[in-house]
Amino acid sequence: MQPPLTASTTYRGRFAPTPSGPLHFGSLVTAVASWLEARSHQGQWLVRMEDLDPPREAPGAADHILHTLEAFGLTWDGSVMYQSQRHAAYQQQLDQLIQAGHAYPCSCSRKALEGHHRYPGWCRSAPQHPDQPLAWRLRVDDQVSVQWQDQVQGPQCWPLQQAGDVVIRRKDQLWAYQLAVVVDDLKQGMTHILRGIDLIDSTPWQIWLQVCMGRANSDAPAFQYAHLPVIVNAVGQKLSKQNLAPALDTARISSLLMLALQALGQQPDPALQQETPETLLHEAIHFWQLDKVPAVAAISETDLKPCISIA
Repeated sequence: MQPPLTASTTYRGRFAPTPSGPLHFGSLVTAVASWLEARSHQGQWLVRMEDLDPPREAPGAADHILHTLEAFGLTWDGSVMYQSQRHAAYQQQLDQLIQAGHAYPCSCSRKALEGHHRYPGWCRSAPQHPDQPLAWRLRVDDQVSVQWQDQVQGPQCWPLQQAGDVVIRRKDQLWAYQLAVVVDDLKQGMTHILRGIDLIDSTPWQIWLQVCMGRANSDAPAFQYAHLPVIVNAVGQKLSKQNLAPALDTARISSLLMLALQALGQQPDPALQQETPETLLHEAIHFWQLDKVPAVAAISETDLKPCISIA
């Protein structure tokens, strides 16, 4: 573990896995990028466990993820935050959004919304079926376009009219990702958010949520964003637990770290593959450049077969 967080920290990044299974290579690429970017700025790197959906969680997955990060030399700062312990904070923020008119109850079912690209706003004035279970939605401003300069994908402009009102608390009373991630990023003092490009369409909602919370304006988000290329399988699907991506093989740590660096557009010395993970990562800090990260990864699952366990 690294030294505890201090108030003087100027760069804070994080890795926030969902404990629905073990880490796979796509997760490793994201973790390595966010770790190196933080360390190259002499900053802090935190780990947050996004354990808000118990039906999706695998027993022991959270501990397995932490042990895997340690095995790969990806040490973190401070203590691990668990979203399952943050319900009171999310409720407090939801109450404030409701009071300010930024959130409203919605009774619409998934079946009723089939065929709609965005939420049509049926419950904006009042829930159509108030006797049914209610979700809570964030009310977006249809006249606003959210803009930011993405450090990997370049300038972004997303009209909120196309996004629609997003659920921030589900009908089953579980907290939605969009609300929890913003509340926690602000609580932990994040300055930079590095994550996969598959989450880029969530960023406009999260920037708008910051606006509603009084923490930013629509063209100057509180965080710097970088959306990283994702690793795909043989049929072009993102490597994920849902797509049965194999777990990282801890017997081939240095080989996998080298492949992760290559996927991120870096050019590590091949000799580093013979080093320990700690030495490899320490050297990688010195040649790491975020501006070399490609918008689309050049490595796919096919390139990994010699380096991953498929048992």
